[in-house]
Amino acid sequence: MATTHTSTSKSSSSRKSASSKSRSTARKTTSSARQKDAVQLLKADHRAVEKLFSQFEKASGEQRKMQLARKICMELKVHSQLEEELVYPTSREFLKDDEIVNEALIEHQAAKDLIEQIQGMDASDEMFEAKVTVLQEQIEHHVQEEEKEYFPQLQKSDMDLKAIGQQIAMRKKELMAQMQGDGLEMH
Repeated sequence: MATTHTSTSKSSSSRKSASSKSRSTARKTTSSARQKDAVQLLKADHRAVEKLFSQFEKASGEQRKMQLARKICMELKVHSQLEEELVYPTSREFLKDDEIVNEALIEHQAAKDLIEQIQGMDASDEMFEAKVTVLQEQIEHHVQEEEKEYFPQLQKSDMDLKAIGQQIAMRKKELMAQMQGDGLEMH
C-alpha cells in the first residue's frame, strides 16, 4: 500500500509541476504581451477606433449612437494626446522629416475641433451623424498616412520604441482614468 501511495504521490507531484509550468508560461506570455512597442500599441488603438466607427455605422437608436460617439471621441482624445506628448516630439530627434510630424499635428487639431463639436451635440441633431462620418474619414486618412509612411520610418530609426511603448501604456492608463473621472466614461 505504501508503494501505491508513493506512485500516486509522484503522479500528483508531476501533475502539479506540469500545471505550474503552464502557469509560468502563461505569465511570461502575458508579461511579454504587455511589453509591446509604441507602434504596436498605436496600431492597436487604430484598430479599436475602427471597430467603434463600424459599430456606429451599424447602430440604430439615438442613445446607442450617442454612446458610441462619446467612446470614439474619448479614445481619439487619449490617442492623440499620447502621440503628441510621447511620440511626435521624440520622433523629431530621430527622423529628419519634420513635415510628417507637422502634418500629423494639423490633422490632430482638425480632429480635435470636430470632436469638440460632436461632444457638444445631441444625437437627434441633424448634423450629428454627418460630423461623426467626417471624423471617421479624417481618422481613416490619418491612420493610413501613419501606418504607411510614419510608422515605417520610426521602425527604421534608432528610436527606442519599446521604452516609448512602456510610457504610452502607463500614460494611457492615467488619461483613461482621468477621463472616466471627468464623466467621459462609456459602457
